[in-house]
Amino acid sequence: MAIDERPRFQDLSRSKVPPGFRGRSALTVLLWQTVQQTLFAWSPQPAYGWRRWLLRLFGAEVGKGVLVRPTARVTYPWKVKLGNHCWIGDNAELYSLGAIEIGENAVISQRSYLCAATHDYKDITFPLVAKAVIVEREAWIATDCFVAPGVTIGAAAIVGARSTVLTSIPSEAIAAGHPATVRGYRQEPTRSMESECGNHQDKFGVNT
Repeated sequence: MAIDERPRFQDLSRSKVPPGFRGRSALTVLLWQTVQQTLFAWSPQPAYGWRRWLLRLFGAEVGKGVLVRPTARVTYPWKVKLGNHCWIGDNAELYSLGAIEIGENAVISQRSYLCAATHDYKDITFPLVAKAVIVEREAWIATDCFVAPGVTIGAAAIVGARSTVLTSIPSEAIAAGHPATVRGYRQEPTRSMESECGNHQDKFGVNT
């Protein structure tokens, strides 16, 4: 008896990018990919202004003092908003098939992955579905974290290193784990502590 080998759950031969999903033409997407792999990635580390300019050129909303490392990757800049003085670390990935918004003074540390799209597994054509990722002001996503589609990281929240964030994290919470759960809450530092510790940055955004 012949075995029915037709796809039962996902038929990728029928999968297509929804009309207008990219937000720009295929040519613009290809141009950005080329620029990102060359002019962006090859730029010296201190050339933050140059990388801000390139991101703005391709439609990103980029505030003042934003620091994006040359090894960071942005899928569609025109779907990204970066607030004043936020940091995007080495090899961080903003998978912006959907909208990604990073608030003022927020930090996305090295190798973290913000994923703003998924697939509808209930549809056999496996279509893409955009779900925005929002990191609110003064939040910190530590190294090597995964943030799932549709998640909001609340203002001043911290996500511990190598965490998997599948649901939204409340403001000022400290979360960690697989999946990430709230372990405590931040305490606002006193002004006297800030002055005593000498918490300053050099012009390249490195703590001194």
